[in-house]
Amino acid sequence: MNLYETYLTEIESRKKEGLKPKPIDDGRLMIEIISNIKDQNSNNRKASLDFFIYNVLPGTTDAAKSKSNFLKEIILSNIKVKEISIDFAFELLSHMKGGPSVEVLLDIALGKKIYTKLQIKNFEQLHHYKIKFDLISLIGSMTYCKNFDKFFANINKNIKEKGFVLFTHRIDLWEKQDFLSILKKHQKSLKINKISRPLNYLPLNNDFKNKIKIKIVLLQKY
Repeated sequence: MNLYETYLTEIESRKKEGLKPKPIDDGRLMIEIISNIKDQNSNNRKASLDFFIYNVLPGTTDAAKSKSNFLKEIILSNIKVKEISIDFAFELLSHMKGGPSVEVLLDIALGKKIYTKLQIKNFEQLHHYKIKFDLISLIGSMTYCKNFDKFFANINKNIKEKGFVLFTHRIDLWEKQDFLSILKKHQKSLKINKISRPLNYLPLNNDFKNKIKIKIVLLQKY
């Protein structure tokens, strides 16, 4: 019995107990699922597609790494899967919460020569650069910030005098965090230059559309 068949047996056992299928974190199982997807004549292809799209544990698991690499091949048109368009592949990567998916996105961006250099950084940790920046831009990143004191300390260390900080932040989190108070706390070094009106967050994404809005914030160091 291969890993895929074992997984199906486990699903049936959990179903009898009123449990949903266990999310996939095993990279070897993911490889078998991908193999089923590639095989147009496989009886397991349809179910494997559903498992691939909906049931892989996000993050840094081996399964997430295999899924990210397969999506990369689809995006680069090295592999064609009629049920997963290039746009849908990008969307699936966006839901995978970092780790391997971020590395894949960076590789794709570098391959298109959009950037000369890309790095994965935790902006809550202090980083030391040889230069200071005129502008630091964070689009969609503030959602994942847990320590704003460390974040703003990092910004202050790496931006020039009169330099700008531009970022977006979700309004639901803004209100929950009382984010305006956080900004005012750091006004001694980062002046609030502009806060936009509420704007739609990912308006073309079916998961969000008009459900969640964002504000765009522009700060200036002085």
